[in-house]
Amino acid sequence: MANQGVSNERKRELAKMDPFQEGLAKSIKWATARKKQLMISAGALAGVVIVFSAIMFSFKQSEIKASELAAKAYGKYEEQYSQDRDARKGYDAVKDDFETLFDEYPNTSAGRMALINFGKICFEAKAYDQAFDLYSKALSTVGDKAGVKNFLLFALGTVCELKNDLEQGKSYYLRVENGTSNLLKDDARFALALIYEKLNDTDAGRQMYEKVAESSGDSIYKDIAQARIK
Repeated sequence: MANQGVSNERKRELAKMDPFQEGLAKSIKWATARKKQLMISAGALAGVVIVFSAIMFSFKQSEIKASELAAKAYGKYEEQYSQDRDARKGYDAVKDDFETLFDEYPNTSAGRMALINFGKICFEAKAYDQAFDLYSKALSTVGDKAGVKNFLLFALGTVCELKNDLEQGKSYYLRVENGTSNLLKDDARFALALIYEKLNDTDAGRQMYEKVAESSGDSIYKDIAQARIK
């Protein structure tokens, strides 16, 4: 009888659920009661995942197509330009290709880079108004990339000079001169010195020559600047 008592006691212990089993049972009961809501939530989550995946796939495909279009346009330009070194003919050969790229894939990395590269093509073809527009658009996309920003500011200043707009050119060069990056800083200072001379502001021009002459870098303008301030 003792053995039978122990056996019954053991059966009761085995029949009793431990805390983990109790928690699991409660979870199952809660999920069963809310089966419909859970299915709707799961469906909504799956829908979000599908939409997100579709968007990322679309972005990736756009980048690939934009890169292909850009590479094709660059190749066409190089092929045309290599024939007779005529920048205008090269520009004419690819301008429609780049316009298609800008219209269809403006928010891709390849599209943003093409603003700079086609801007250079326009500059070399002396299509200065278009070069200015492209460099300006590119400037709005570079954010805190100080080096790229300086390149674009200097390019915009150069275009303005070629259009004989000295005041606007000066404003772009000053942004390079006052910026945090040293890229093209001496070039901008030398350009400013020349502009100040044209504007008959000899004191401001001399200050810029002095900055170039005292620069710690190996500026190609240093010897000229030193000669101007003697």
